[in-house]
Amino acid sequence: MPDVNQNTEPEPDVPTGDMPSTAGLAAVIGSIAWIGVAALFFFFKPVEGGTLGLIMTGLIVLLPIALLWVAVSMSRSVRSLRDEAARLQAAVDAMRNAFVAQNKAGAGSLKPSLEKKLDEIAAAQRQTETALAMFTSRRDAAQAGPSAESKAALVAPQSGTGDEQPALALGTPAEDLRPPLSVADFIRALNFPETPEDKAGFRALRLALEDRTTSKLIRAAQDVLTLLSQDGIYMDDLRPERARPEVWRRFARGERGRAISALGGVRDRSSLALTAGRMREDPVFRDAAHHFLRQFDRTIQEFERNASDQDMADLAETRTARAFMLFGRVTGTFD
Repeated sequence: MPDVNQNTEPEPDVPTGDMPSTAGLAAVIGSIAWIGVAALFFFFKPVEGGTLGLIMTGLIVLLPIALLWVAVSMSRSVRSLRDEAARLQAAVDAMRNAFVAQNKAGAGSLKPSLEKKLDEIAAAQRQTETALAMFTSRRDAAQAGPSAESKAALVAPQSGTGDEQPALALGTPAEDLRPPLSVADFIRALNFPETPEDKAGFRALRLALEDRTTSKLIRAAQDVLTLLSQDGIYMDDLRPERARPEVWRRFARGERGRAISALGGVRDRSSLALTAGRMREDPVFRDAAHHFLRQFDRTIQEFERNASDQDMADLAETRTARAFMLFGRVTGTFD
């Protein structure tokens, strides 16, 4: 049974050396005819002029024949070169097909093992980065304070500020009666629910939306994540390089530029290019992005005061923080 993968390209037709060519036959017939015509012409009209006349007669008879055979020789050379080029092309095609088939066969056997090895390396790298980030933290366990489940995520705003609504004499506002949003719920809300069955995620999101400061960031993050999804950009697909908690603290305390360049860990070129292009062309997208960056900047300033290094590291893994890294990289925040 023939192999269907075998190269079935037809071999080029190569003429053999013993087969007379059409040009050669035409040259022979033309030469004989020309000699016959010349003989008849000079038979009825003898040559005059002596030696010079004989030389001119010979050139008149022989020069067309010589030119005819030169043309035949050139035609044979051109045909030989074409046949040689066809043979070389066939050989190159055969070698290329064999090489491609060999690579496909080799890749099929090596791909699973390579993918497994890469996954193991990536997992080990993530564990190392997490351990390194915690090892280089500036706070020890004694300074960590209460746990993330009970500790307030944001520092309560100072009373008497000009942009806050003054308290009414009729009673305590409802916001003041609610317990402060915990660090764990704050981080879980910024990551948004994983699945429709993620009850803890929806609970944290509901509590975050009830908090005045956090709700602004949540809604701004929802807007930009929805707009990014229209271009096929999803935060779960991004794998940013991790930055140490101290770099996040520098940003929260107002440092900008190269001092916080490690926060620009998003390296996905297509996501960066699509986001930058839409920032230039879509004013609604651009306004939503800048509003989100402002809300993230304000919120993290309050969050950093109560957060431990582990809390900062957990915040960096949320979808909201990844969106901040993406937009910060596009807008030049980390340059």
